[in-house]
Amino acid sequence: MSDQTIQQETQQATKQSKFPHLKQDFASSLVVFLVALPLCVGVAVASGVPAELGLITGIVGGIVTGLMRGSSLQVSGPAAGLTVLVYEAVQEFGLPVLGVIVLLTGALQILMGLLKLGRYFRAISVSVVEGMLAGIGLVLIAGQLYSMVDVKAPESGLGKIAGLPGALVDALGNTEALTSLAVGAGTIAVLVLWKRMPKQLRTVPGPLAAVGLATLAVLVFSLPVATVEVQGLLSSVQPPSLGEFGELANVGLIGTVIAFTLIASAESLFSAAAVDRLHDGPRTEYDKELVAQGTGNAVCGVLGALPMTAVIVRSAANVQAGARTKASRVMHGVWLLLFAALLPDVLAYIPIPALAGILVHAGAKLIPVRQIVGLWREHRGEALILVVTAVSIVAVSMFEGVLIGLALAVVKTAWEASHIRLEIVDKGAGPVQAYLSGNATFLRLPKILDSLESLPQDRPVELDLSGLHHLDHACRTALESWAERHSSVGTEPVKVTEPA
Repeated sequence: MSDQTIQQETQQATKQSKFPHLKQDFASSLVVFLVALPLCVGVAVASGVPAELGLITGIVGGIVTGLMRGSSLQVSGPAAGLTVLVYEAVQEFGLPVLGVIVLLTGALQILMGLLKLGRYFRAISVSVVEGMLAGIGLVLIAGQLYSMVDVKAPESGLGKIAGLPGALVDALGNTEALTSLAVGAGTIAVLVLWKRMPKQLRTVPGPLAAVGLATLAVLVFSLPVATVEVQGLLSSVQPPSLGEFGELANVGLIGTVIAFTLIASAESLFSAAAVDRLHDGPRTEYDKELVAQGTGNAVCGVLGALPMTAVIVRSAANVQAGARTKASRVMHGVWLLLFAALLPDVLAYIPIPALAGILVHAGAKLIPVRQIVGLWREHRGEALILVVTAVSIVAVSMFEGVLIGLALAVVKTAWEASHIRLEIVDKGAGPVQAYLSGNATFLRLPKILDSLESLPQDRPVELDLSGLHHLDHACRTALESWAERHSSVGTEPVKVTEPA
């Protein structure tokens, strides 16, 4: 063997030792790029912002967040779960202020990560999170169905749902609306049926195949369908000016920032937990992942782009394609950058109803029908929290809906923790003995007082509280008031034994 051959083999071995999984990561990055491309564009259009801003967020999610530590295989970018909230924010505050909102969201996420708060997001009630996603899914589906018939959607969630029958009936009498609806419905059909296609075809990701076929049909048959408006990558970047930061005096904007932060963080960390179950590699470091997400959102805010979260669809595609390191998600960001820089005019051929169809399909996946049925059979309280959260988001707004869900979860937990037992012993002669054990909180107060007030007033009463583990202020005050009233009308003062 020649010295030259030995040297070449040594160089090849050294290269492989530095990048042992380069081949797998390279292949995975292409798959994730093809999945992410239509989703980035679709989320941006549905959010009421230029399509290029979705690509910018995908690029930042891949290159910036992708390089940071946290979860090595999950992929970040613009998410369908934030579409409704972004659209409402843009409508209320304007596109220039979106950068301020996203920048502050990123700063809060970084702060929470540094304060080691990432792990506590796992303590949020799963029913609240699933209810949040279900509410988002319902509003997203309703809104995108209007896009499929090329009609402007009403502003409120209830308005969107209530107006759907009329919009669909009107579409039946309009050739262009029917054509647009057919393109959107065809896109959904491809997405649903793609898993049943031959394995060779399924090497192309479903979202890309669906959009590609819809685009081809529109071009070949010259269909009168609205397509994406292209502004150019650089012209779409709108960093927030100092004047936009004056909107921070608006309480509504602060509430929007908090909503962005909570929802984006929860979705990212829940996605990380789901991705960890898909592979046996390094586990997610939740606090570091929160810092990584915050850094990405801060950069997106500076660029005036969409907020990002970790996205389970892209992350699952990354794992299933064989990714081994974070290099795959970084390379997917590079491919998005090259596409946005070299082929931006291709976006102008993409039909809007096709993108709407992709988001209707994505919205349907956010509604956990099977989980609701299972919860109703086993844990009806949790099922109620899920449904109420979803309905509140549709009826009121995202932020208020999540707060209502969290409040219900806290009340349910407090109620279940307030286990109390009242045992009354009446031997017919002598004092009536009442024993309280467990946790006495204001939630059980009506039941306690009803039982005590039914005791005979012409007999002495001994109230034994020594079995209580917890006695809150409301219960103590109420019990003292009852004892005073009973003593004033009874034969003897109530004898009270204090908790141990």
